[in-house]
Amino acid sequence: MTRPLDLDRLLAYKVPDARDDYDPRDAIIYALGVGAGLRPDIDESRFLFERYLEVLPTMALVLGTPGFWPMDPQSGLDWLNILHGEQRLRLYQPLDPAGMVHGETRITNVADKGPGKAALIRATKTLRTLGGTLIAEATETWVARGAGGFGGERDLPGEALPPVPQRSPDLAITLPTSVVQAATYRLSGDRNPLHIDSQAAQQAGYDRPILHGLSTMGVIARALIHACAGGEARALSEIALRFTAPVFPGDTLATHIWQEGERVRFRTSANERGVVVADNGDALLAG
Repeated sequence: MTRPLDLDRLLAYKVPDARDDYDPRDAIIYALGVGAGLRPDIDESRFLFERYLEVLPTMALVLGTPGFWPMDPQSGLDWLNILHGEQRLRLYQPLDPAGMVHGETRITNVADKGPGKAALIRATKTLRTLGGTLIAEATETWVARGAGGFGGERDLPGEALPPVPQRSPDLAITLPTSVVQAATYRLSGDRNPLHIDSQAAQQAGYDRPILHGLSTMGVIARALIHACAGGEARALSEIALRFTAPVFPGDTLATHIWQEGERVRFRTSANERGVVVADNGDALLAG
C-alpha cells in the first residue's frame, strides 16, 4: 500500500553526482541498447563501427547519471510505484566518441495530485566536460503512483508539452525493437529490475518486463534522425516527449511526424498492440 510522499525527506535527498569516462565501446553498446542496426534496410554502421563512429545524441541521457536513483532508500521513494512520465533533452554540443564528463542531478519541483493520486517529481541533470563546458541538459519527470496527499502544489511549473497537430502526419517511420533490448540497454547503467526480472515487473503491475523509457526515447530519436535529417545524428539538438504506455521488448514502434520547419512534432505507437506509447513529442533538427 502506497503512502503520501515524505516531501521533506525527498527535498533533503541529494542525487549523487556521477563522472563517466566513456569510449567507443560504450557508445556502441548504447546504440545497440536503443535498437541500432535492427532494420536491415537502414545503414546504421556509423553508430556501431568504431572506425568512423558517430555518437547518438540521446546517449547524453545515460552519461553523468547514477542510474535509477529513486531506488536509493535514502530518497524515501517506493521505486516499484515510480513511472517515467516525461523526458526532455537539450544538447549544446555533439558528444565526442570518447571523453570524460561530469553530471549533476538536482530535484527541482514536486507536485501533489491529491490523496490516493500521484505525486510528480521533476529533476534536472546538467552534463559538462571536466573543464566545465556545458554539453547537455536533461529534465525528467517521475510519476509516483499513490504518493499524493502531502499538501504540495497541484501542478509542476512551466509550459506543458503541447499536443500534436490535428492534421495528418507528414512522415512516418517504423523501427523494430529486440526481445533482448532491455537486457542490452541495462549495460548503459539503468539496472532497475523492472526491465529484466519477471517478479519485479509483476510487483509493479506488468505481466512481463518492460523496455526502459529512455531506450524507447532512443529508438524515437533514431526515427527522427533518419526520417528528417538523412541519418545525421548531429542534426538533433532537442527532443522532448511524454510517455503514455509501456513498450515491451520486441514491439515494433511506428513514429508519425509533423514538420514545422526545423522543429518537428511526433507521436509513437506500438504497432502490434495499437497503443500510443509516446505523445506530445517535440524535437529540433537542423540541416
